[in-house]
Amino acid sequence: MNKYIQKGESGNQEGQEPQKEEKPSSLMEKIQQLGQTNVPQLSSDSKIHCLTIIGQIEGHLALPPQNKTTKYEHLIPQLVAIEQNPKIEGVLIILNTVGGDVEAGLAISEMLATLSKPTVSIVLGGGHSIGVPIAVSCDHSFIAETATMTIHPIRLTGLVIGVPATFEYLDKMQDRVVNFVTKHSKISEEKFKDLMFAKGNLTRDIGTNVVGPDAVEYGLIDEVGGLGPAMKKLNELIEQSKVENEGLIQ
Repeated sequence: MNKYIQKGESGNQEGQEPQKEEKPSSLMEKIQQLGQTNVPQLSSDSKIHCLTIIGQIEGHLALPPQNKTTKYEHLIPQLVAIEQNPKIEGVLIILNTVGGDVEAGLAISEMLATLSKPTVSIVLGGGHSIGVPIAVSCDHSFIAETATMTIHPIRLTGLVIGVPATFEYLDKMQDRVVNFVTKHSKISEEKFKDLMFAKGNLTRDIGTNVVGPDAVEYGLIDEVGGLGPAMKKLNELIEQSKVENEGLIQ
């Protein structure tokens, strides 16, 4: 008998099972499904992702390190990943923001408005300035009874506003905000502009502070409520979306 054990074509010794190679496409499938390496990871029993927008919305300029900020360049990849992740069926957006960079806030608002998955927002504490378009960009919006929203014209500090070209740019940007808010809520353009340009308010400046129930009365926000009602509504929207998708498939 030959004392040497004959090797097969695969190079494994006789009696050993050949090693299974991972399919080359498996990594690409994971990337396709998750979209980004920093995709939000869910527990096995969760289908809703919570996205928080707090502090000041940071745009093209970095704010001092002691400021509590939400960086739009961090949120946008997350939203892309949420859209691509099949395990995420709905998104809950929680806002407590003083506002911030207008273009960054509008970019976040547009992405939330165009997500194919159900979205619900809650304004807790405050949803001021550019936080208003973000709050109304979702499929359904809630505001806490004690929360406030400040509606005011877009402005820059200093003497820059005296330059005609800059003023024209701000005016056009303001129209973008007004058009977005009126398109994604029940408030009329006339009423929203009245609130925006009101004088003699608590802020001692142009603009209006709107408290929770008033925001609903004006048609800016859909309902007064907190976490429980928001989660209930989001689950209803998820089930409704499933029914609609099944109807399209059939």
